[in-house]
Amino acid sequence: MSKQIERSVNAERVEDLIIVFGSFDENIRRIEDALCVSIVNRGTELKVTGDEEAADKAVRTLEGLLSLAAKGESIDEQRVRYLITLVKEGNDAQVAQMAKDVVCITAKGKPIKAKTVGQQTYMKAIQKNTVTIGVGPAGTGKTYLAVAAAVAAFRERTVNRIILTRPAVEAGERLGFLPGDLQNKVDPYLRPLYDALYDMLGAETFQKYQERGSIEVAPLAYMRGRTLDDSFIILDEAQNTTKEQMKMFLTRLGFGSKIVITGDVTQIDLPDDKTSGLKDAIRVLEGVNDIAICRLTSADVVRHALVQEIINAYEKAANKTETKKPAATHGSRPPRKY
Repeated sequence: MSKQIERSVNAERVEDLIIVFGSFDENIRRIEDALCVSIVNRGTELKVTGDEEAADKAVRTLEGLLSLAAKGESIDEQRVRYLITLVKEGNDAQVAQMAKDVVCITAKGKPIKAKTVGQQTYMKAIQKNTVTIGVGPAGTGKTYLAVAAAVAAFRERTVNRIILTRPAVEAGERLGFLPGDLQNKVDPYLRPLYDALYDMLGAETFQKYQERGSIEVAPLAYMRGRTLDDSFIILDEAQNTTKEQMKMFLTRLGFGSKIVITGDVTQIDLPDDKTSGLKDAIRVLEGVNDIAICRLTSADVVRHALVQEIINAYEKAANKTETKKPAATHGSRPPRKY
């Protein structure tokens, strides 16, 4: 059994400690369970007991959370999990980047901020570059943060229009079987974009801008033949574009516009004989000036903790499948055709 040691963490304000502890001390219990330590509160001092390595990690986690609380940041389950991950990886110095600029204020007055270092890098890339490609698993905030950046640019009048688009590719369903006219058929595919805009602007304001033509939410097919000037354009679910569609979309770019492309290359719904336009664009555009490619990971997931576990489990399963594939032997015969 390793030797148990005790470390101390001092908080400047009791208010910060209350925020860090959370309801019924749930945040402290998460740290104790994750790092196998014991944490006791004595006034504004926290006593951490555990083996040396675990106690040091717990101290760094607590210090990071206290610094966030001192800056007025809320402390929730996701933030505690993420900071523990940073500490385990030795990247806890990056915690200072987590409490940075507000991207946008929602209709209800809630500030939208990047919650992880990966998201922070993504937001900086959108600000700096004309074209940004955000690739990552579900729950990493790719679309939501892109819409927040678009609304912020629209409010600041750096763009005149917001255009959000998605390819209407079926995930095991057929558009023809859905009721209604074409708009009714494609609306379900665009619903996540509508939801994000409702959150940022409120339903009434969104409808007012949509009627004026200042905001457009449309299937990707509607983009053909257009040149989009002074616009913030978001292509969502880009993994379901073909190479031809992606090239068509990218060449819509006009003066004074920004493009953000988001997608998850592990959730492609195209037929097997079609190459994903997103995968192809990442390969072709890597290193091109004024185009940024941001890769978010399961560490950037800001949904339920189980989403991160599900993503990691699928990644492990995919890696096992890849390693089990038999290597082609030299001189082996091609399969016989009948």
